[in-house]
Amino acid sequence: MSSVDRQVPEGATGLAALAGLLADRTRAAFCLALLDGRAWTATELARHAGVAPSTATGHLHQLVDGGLLVEERQGRHRYVRLAGPETAELIETLTAAVPVGTAPVRSLAAASRRRALAHARTCYDHLAGTLGVAVTDAMTGYGYLAWERGLTLTDRGTSWLAGLGIRAEPSRRVPVRSCLDWTERRPHLGGAVGAALCRHAFEAGWIGRIGTGRAVAVTAAGRRAFREHLALPDRVLTPAR
Repeated sequence: MSSVDRQVPEGATGLAALAGLLADRTRAAFCLALLDGRAWTATELARHAGVAPSTATGHLHQLVDGGLLVEERQGRHRYVRLAGPETAELIETLTAAVPVGTAPVRSLAAASRRRALAHARTCYDHLAGTLGVAVTDAMTGYGYLAWERGLTLTDRGTSWLAGLGIRAEPSRRVPVRSCLDWTERRPHLGGAVGAALCRHAFEAGWIGRIGTGRAVAVTAAGRRAFREHLALPDRVLTPAR
């Protein structure tokens, strides 16, 4: 082993390889699209990123081999999705580190999509954007979340969730996790509890997807529920024009 090899810190090679996977614009676009928590086909991702299907396939092989994506098969169909919530939170955190204004908006439609994403969206399986951060802040204000020794769900928070009929499924996943929001640059609630709350919001009809992307809209029922349970103001529940 050369003196140069001995000087490389442990883990540096793996970190460089991971960074290299996300250093390509097409692969980065795939990972951002998959933050909606769903499984996509190579054809769908190719269309989304504006590349040829053969190009998409090559990039997807690299992402699967690198451990960022996993592949699923249903009959003759092949899908890919993010490897798990930890991968989603890594991508969201890295996106939050991107300097503001580095991607100029060139059309009215693009500006509308950006506003919708900034207002409310899914970050893999939990709520993000202005709505997600506001929910986290309100839960903290009511004493449902505590931050003194890292983010924790309080007993009061557990009772509040139970009263809504929300229960996080038992798993090895941490109950609550702080996830840095890439548009608000502040934390929103992730982890098993964040996922359960988001799932309940969909099932109760509080939110609905806008088209096929990650953006969601708060419904009339959702506005009533978020006001009643967390006292969220109208400016949070309605996207800016």
